[in-house]
Amino acid sequence: MEDFVAEALQAADIDLLFDQIMTDYGQDMLQLTYSYVKNNAVAEDLTQEIFVKCYKALPNFEHRSNLRTWLWRIAINHCKDYLRSWHHRNIILTYENEVEPVSSHDNVEHAVLRLEEEMELIKAVLQLPIKYREPVYLYYFQEMTIKEIELLIGVKQNTIKTRLRRAMTLLKESLEG
Repeated sequence: MEDFVAEALQAADIDLLFDQIMTDYGQDMLQLTYSYVKNNAVAEDLTQEIFVKCYKALPNFEHRSNLRTWLWRIAINHCKDYLRSWHHRNIILTYENEVEPVSSHDNVEHAVLRLEEEMELIKAVLQLPIKYREPVYLYYFQEMTIKEIELLIGVKQNTIKTRLRRAMTLLKESLEG
């Protein structure tokens, strides 16, 4: 992807590059924003706003980090700005539970139990304070390295490791309690 980015930027083919970015990262970006705001409609709106920001900033992308890290930094900052905004603080948020369809190959009872466990884990993660939720989401759900997370959120690696350990403790307490 990075070679494609460099070639597209040199050829000034921003629209083609942006289409590729939306295809490659659209769903991940939506999941990232949802992990912050816990509301599908708000996450969709924020994701659109983030992609507009990315489109406008793309010609100035300097390759100091990889494209994914750059995109995530924009998304995380935008989500944090939203969470600090008047609009967010003065509106009651509710979150919606979505159920994925059960595969016809799965035993229905097993699939329902697995789905309940996954939903319980997701709810528990979403209840964590943002300083713990953020590294958990990036590390376990986005499969980023500690170093990538450090670059994204601007927190030292040891602090990230400590927050991950603390988050696991909190999750264990929440799920067992």
